[in-house]
Amino acid sequence: MRDEPSIEILPIRGPDIAPYLDDLAALRIRVFRDFPYLYDGDRDYERQYLQTCIDSPHSLAVLVRSGSDIVGASTCVPLSDEDAAFRQPFEYAGIDTGDVFYLAESVLLPEFRGRGIGRRFFDQREAHARSLGNFRYTAFCAVERPAYHPRRPTNYRPLDPFWQSRGYREQPHLQAHFPWRDLDDAEETEKTLTFWLRELNP
Repeated sequence: MRDEPSIEILPIRGPDIAPYLDDLAALRIRVFRDFPYLYDGDRDYERQYLQTCIDSPHSLAVLVRSGSDIVGASTCVPLSDEDAAFRQPFEYAGIDTGDVFYLAESVLLPEFRGRGIGRRFFDQREAHARSLGNFRYTAFCAVERPAYHPRRPTNYRPLDPFWQSRGYREQPHLQAHFPWRDLDDAEETEKTLTFWLRELNP
């Protein structure tokens, strides 16, 4: 039996994320090409998007390193430090963004999945939010795709049961909208992302 590649988990905070910017951008572009995001990525946009984590003193990036390669990453940041498009659904719903710690995307190369790393991503980000002491909720969002989307793989398994097992519940009234270009499409189209929320118990 082939040995699994060894990994190292690296929690990196705030401005210390900067040296990993290009690695994170490349990883996001590679992983988000797959369903359900189907994202035809752009390196310059990714650098700009990730700058939020570098600029926030309370952000965290949980990196997964195998040898000299970054093979996975999960980021989080106070929602109040995020782009207005992420904050507005909460503001419209009357939820104080200062109460919410936003768990941004988790990305992991396929050959490293099934080893409990997804759980560690959530464990470390939720622990980080608790350590800051002033957040009531953690939240993330996921893109909506039709059940019969032509690019949906036959073996695709939604992560909803895993998220529910962590105590998260889908919030259909909390949605953000972002444009990006799907693979093979000529133009950008707007996508809907629905938030999932849980109370951050002590």
